[in-house]
Amino acid sequence: MNSNDKLIEFRDVHLGYGRKNVLSRISFEIERSDFLGIVGPNGSGKTTLLRSILGILRPTAGEVRRAQNAVIGYVPQRDTIDPIMPFTVFDVVLMGRYGRLGLFRRPSILDFDKVQEALAHVNIEDLANRSFRDLSGGQKQRALIARALVTQPDILVLDEPTNGMDLASRSSTLELIKHLHKDDKLTVIMVSHLLSDVANYVNRIAIVEDRYFQVGRVGEILTDSNLSKLYGVPVTVGDFQGNKIVVAGGKNV
Repeated sequence: MNSNDKLIEFRDVHLGYGRKNVLSRISFEIERSDFLGIVGPNGSGKTTLLRSILGILRPTAGEVRRAQNAVIGYVPQRDTIDPIMPFTVFDVVLMGRYGRLGLFRRPSILDFDKVQEALAHVNIEDLANRSFRDLSGGQKQRALIARALVTQPDILVLDEPTNGMDLASRSSTLELIKHLHKDDKLTVIMVSHLLSDVANYVNRIAIVEDRYFQVGRVGEILTDSNLSKLYGVPVTVGDFQGNKIVVAGGKNV
């Protein structure tokens, strides 16, 4: 692998807050055109790892290296937008251009054009003047993805993009993310607690458990023996109509 392909590299990284250590000895790389799923239950350390990837949290030990000038487009969870504020969808997407504008500069025609392009790219151009707070969960997610796209990112990072969605919206959102990776050649990092969803879209999986971290290709991570050992219960990985299904105790993991 060419060193120029590395966008982010963790080298023996320890992460925590003050004296509280959350994750230890994390070593992995995020390469150009990668599609990485980060999976784990609430409280496992996913958010801590995400903050480090975004550069918000510095490691307590080890080193995180980043490719120079690599731009990260961040898609937060939908409830981070204040529902009281009367933002239109256009307003929300335009927020993504503010980092490029700098202080005291007003958006230009180019910025407005980039917003329109992003809205069209995620198929919600007809919602531009709608209030963001009145949208469905799937529509809000598309708006937030558009907001990340106007930053013209090298890496798209999504935090629980399908959380709380119905089946149709989940599928539609995941297909959009797949399109952005495959057709637009975006490097994608997707954080989720839904292992089966992630397994059918990503190339690699990082499993984050309490003081535990494992990363590898989907076929390496998703094995009966590996997941059974990890979760401490019998786990079966199967296929149904071309999709991977992970079952533990009769329930989807």
